[in-house]
Amino acid sequence: MNILVTGGAGFIGSFIVDELIHRGHDVTIFDNLDMQIHPDGHPPDYLNTHARFVQGDVRDYDAFHQVVREAEVIFHGAATVGVGQSQYEIKKYVDVNVGGTANLLDILVNHTHQVRKVMVAASMSSYGEGLYACDEHGPVRPGLRTEEQMAARDWEQHCPVCQVEIKPVPTPETAYQYTSSIYAQTKKDQEDMVLNIGRTYNLPVVALRYFNAYGPRQSLSNPYTGVMAIFISRLKNDQPPVIYEDGFQTRDFVSVHDIVQANMLAMERDEANYEVFNVGGGNPMTIRDISLRTARLLRKHIEPQITMKFRKGDIRHCISDISRIQQKLDYEPQIAFDDGLKEVIEWSDGAHAKDLFEDATRELRDKGLV
Repeated sequence: MNILVTGGAGFIGSFIVDELIHRGHDVTIFDNLDMQIHPDGHPPDYLNTHARFVQGDVRDYDAFHQVVREAEVIFHGAATVGVGQSQYEIKKYVDVNVGGTANLLDILVNHTHQVRKVMVAASMSSYGEGLYACDEHGPVRPGLRTEEQMAARDWEQHCPVCQVEIKPVPTPETAYQYTSSIYAQTKKDQEDMVLNIGRTYNLPVVALRYFNAYGPRQSLSNPYTGVMAIFISRLKNDQPPVIYEDGFQTRDFVSVHDIVQANMLAMERDEANYEVFNVGGGNPMTIRDISLRTARLLRKHIEPQITMKFRKGDIRHCISDISRIQQKLDYEPQIAFDDGLKEVIEWSDGAHAKDLFEDATRELRDKGLV
């Protein structure tokens, strides 16, 4: 099949491209080579040479139309990514993530095409805080912690009924989405728009809510990328990983290889049509533990810097409930976390890692977000 991958020169997109090529498909990559991800402005060395590369921006309607009209299947992953940055580069995030998706859907509705299915990369960030359980009151969804609570270093969530400390439990796709950043809002808007138009025009679509992705090719010089890549960049530059709060907040990490597995299943299975799926590893880990494991594998005797400070809008816990994708699509995470981390560390030996964390933190501080 002729398959279009938007954002196909990026971290996750490039692995989707590799798997599609391996399966014998004709693949077109549409990517603008954003300087924040690709600072030299050139296609990355890892880009699959068997794919056709078209440099272009999803905000450019005519250029986007040219590649969409040739496709039979689309993986829409082009997006600007960064929770903190989205709180002050609002127009850019909305223009790229929402505007780019609007262009795609407008093209599909108003122009002749051969597209038979669309997969959209959604995000767990749209949940805000995950689901929790109170021993007395059962499942609860607390809102974001207040600044007063955070300033008092009362990091954990409390039952909104009895105020006792509560524990995180897996969050299903049916949980209400309490977006806590512009980035999260744009990702929610992307999936809502795609599902709306897909259902309206009987065009099969699938929304995949990625949890905390990690793996090779994640930019080590982009301070707005995933926490693991930021920690690796800091440690490779002999700087301590900087951790907000007390470090015991958890994230649910999922290997890029498992994300690719989920995308292939979504493309191939009719049971996926018009559905939303969590794509997680089901194995939450504390940020403090991630920093220590990363330092150990890099053979760096550098302790993390636990700041006991907080960023506005940060969540405490969100764990994936992957039972739906397991039952409907037979998805099973294949990459154990320690194996995945070792793979990233080995890859990082030859990767450029410019530490821009302090610059990003300064921007957040200047905007009053830290």
